[in-house]
Amino acid sequence: MTTDYLVKALAFEGQIRAYAVRSTETVGEVQRRHQMWPTATAALGRTISAAVMMGAMLKGDDSITVKIQGDGPLGPIVVDANAKGEVRGYATYPQTHLPLNEQGKLDVRGAVGTEGMLSIVKDLGLKDYFTGQVPIISGEIAEDFTHYMVVSEQVPSAVALGVLVDPDNTVKASGGFILQVMPGATEETIELLEGRIANMTAISTMIDNGLTPEGILTEVLGQENVEFLSKVDVKFDCECSKERFSEAIKGLGAEEIQAMIDEDHGAEAQCHFCLEKYEFSEQELQELL
Repeated sequence: MTTDYLVKALAFEGQIRAYAVRSTETVGEVQRRHQMWPTATAALGRTISAAVMMGAMLKGDDSITVKIQGDGPLGPIVVDANAKGEVRGYATYPQTHLPLNEQGKLDVRGAVGTEGMLSIVKDLGLKDYFTGQVPIISGEIAEDFTHYMVVSEQVPSAVALGVLVDPDNTVKASGGFILQVMPGATEETIELLEGRIANMTAISTMIDNGLTPEGILTEVLGQENVEFLSKVDVKFDCECSKERFSEAIKGLGAEEIQAMIDEDHGAEAQCHFCLEKYEFSEQELQELL
């Protein structure tokens, strides 16, 4: 039973839409599966928190894929999330770790890089996918998502994301929030919000101190201003299967499959997301032919 979940809320009588998530266990599971080092864990963990909150903005079976492709040593980060709070993700080089930055914090920017693209593909169950992409502006991830919201979705937003990693590489705290300014919000509300965000405690510290997603939004927005709407459990979930890999192998074409039979007498496929391995015997490959 996971204790990770997210909440959706409205604030200042509908002028602000808000989401907050605690993703400590989910990010911890990804860290263990991929044997990740701290800087990589912080970068992927932040992306997982953002993706799962953006997934919560969708409905039904809709899903999104977030890809952050920077020029740093971490390589591309890929995260899938859906409207049900299920999420999975990986960083291309999970054993990436750098010296701490000037603030004495994990150097996520150094790992991600400052040149590249953040792209989001939404599968809304329609024939075509919706794709939005923006250049990376900071490599710290929260600012990059803020930039994406403003440019691609035309919604002024504030995004805060944080991950605390213990010295033994385990995840101590992970989570974040997204605040979106709705049409009709007053200057007064926006200024009040900016002031509160400027003076707030770091999000990872809030979670480490035991604040729930509701507690985070109460802290940032003020108890009297928030109305909670719903709650969604968050968990790591990978829907890979042998059948899916069979389809992928079929897609390689007869020549490629024949080469696997002749040269390797079988095949092994591994899921990027959960690292599950699937073996295919010579006989099974013959059947796929």
